[in-house]
Amino acid sequence: MKMIRLAATACMGIMMALVTAGCAPSLSSNVYSRDEAKQVQVAHEGTVVMVRGVQIEGTHSGIGAIAGGILGYGIGSTIGGGTGQTLARAAGTVAGALAGGAAEEGATRQNGLEITVKLDNGEVVSIVQAADVPFAKGDRVTVLRRPDGSARVLQ
Repeated sequence: MKMIRLAATACMGIMMALVTAGCAPSLSSNVYSRDEAKQVQVAHEGTVVMVRGVQIEGTHSGIGAIAGGILGYGIGSTIGGGTGQTLARAAGTVAGALAGGAAEEGATRQNGLEITVKLDNGEVVSIVQAADVPFAKGDRVTVLRRPDGSARVLQ
């Protein structure tokens, strides 16, 4: 019976972790959220003056910690009995939550680019976005700005 409970808990934890990774917002210049669709963006032409690789931290939604806590509780339930099992469940829940939160952040972390552009009007802007499109110094690009201050660089 304990093995069935452990297997069910493990499956639930894995499913929650996969859902978490799938829910991470895209930072690609080619992907728009529903809220961004049909919104006015001002286009500025310019030239790339610098490109630098960066890391974009992963999400901390709490789903990874919850899934890890559930999995840790399930594992703790298979250890001992009575007070020992209660302590094992508590320790498993805490350790699982910490590990699940770290796993979520690691799974959703991504490589990015900090792209500095000198716009044709003389203004210099720097935008960080996913590293899914290559940029190089001297490239002619379009910077799309939204009223909320967000922007993206397009080739």
